Amino acid sequence: MMTTTETTEMAKSSPNPPANPALREERALPDLHALQTFLTVCEAGSMVLAAQRLGVSQSAVSQVIRSLEGEYGVQLFDRDVRPARPTRAGTILLEMADRLLAEARGVAEELRKSVRLDHAQLRLGCVDSFAATLGPALVRGLSRSARQLQLWSGLTPGLNAQLLGRELDLAICTEVPVADVKLAQRRLFSEHWVAVFPKGSAIAPMAEARELRHRVGGLPLIRYTQRSVIGQQVERFLRHIGVDAPRRFEFDATDPLLSLVAAGLGWAVTSPLCLWQSRAWVEEIDLVPLPPSRLGQRDFFLIYRGAEWSDIADDIARITCAVLERELVPAMRAMLPALPDDAIAPADIQTNPT
Repeated sequence: MMTTTETTEMAKSSPNPPANPALREERALPDLHALQTFLTVCEAGSMVLAAQRLGVSQSAVSQVIRSLEGEYGVQLFDRDVRPARPTRAGTILLEMADRLLAEARGVAEELRKSVRLDHAQLRLGCVDSFAATLGPALVRGLSRSARQLQLWSGLTPGLNAQLLGRELDLAICTEVPVADVKLAQRRLFSEHWVAVFPKGSAIAPMAEARELRHRVGGLPLIRYTQRSVIGQQVERFLRHIGVDAPRRFEFDATDPLLSLVAAGLGWAVTSPLCLWQSRAWVEEIDLVPLPPSRLGQRDFFLIYRGAEWSDIADDIARITCAVLERELVPAMRAMLPALPDDAIAPADIQTNPT
């Protein structure tokens, strides 16, 4: 019979079972390294040969086997014969370990294959003018590599916030968010601002954008609202060329803006892509090219987490460039003959930029 002192010492020396059930579950998981050692012993026919294959000492192999026997409460090898042979329990474990290790080896390759070939729930955000013009062709081009594709449109600030919050995987915006070392960015293309006037305004071409302030006369300026990035960018451009017009009409979208220009109620500064998005109005307006200037363009950027989406980013850049050059720009020039040749300039295609 144990004394009180002996019982106390055993309690101190015995490991306490973890209180958290999740920890008990984790402890019960198979040790793949130990199973690999056991499998090597069975294949080699002895612990000596297994140790040589594994590059460890015989005692290390023997310790792993005894640890497995202690964990499962069974004897895995009959040590009364030479060389030692698996017991019935050892034979059963051998079959189970072989299947388990084969599945474990396939995890890495299966994961790489899934990421490469099956981009489940690819979530792409685009500013409205991009989504409405280049969006369909981009979806068509990505459908071969993305089984589930969601295309969201909106304003740049909202898209950037959704990207940072991981609600989006990639975003096509006209401004980049606050610097984040985890985010990569690449410029897809640029477009120059153009002025639009009511049909028949007969505005002569300009050598410098600053001449615009003398050509508008008393015609009111119709603006994009300042809560949109395009509104802020156009406003910076107008200040840069010295246009200071009263604030009367402001809109979030191009359709109502062009409808007022078509109705003869004012003039506006917009972009070729916005014109194509709202091309129902182009026959009722006059397009006036604006000479290039420091703030006379807007850029489209693809923003994404480089460590996760570099391959898809390459696809998006290639598809966008191809659609612009082969489809969109030729169609725009056919409908808008006054559009300059350099009104839209695709960026040079690069893969995995740093």
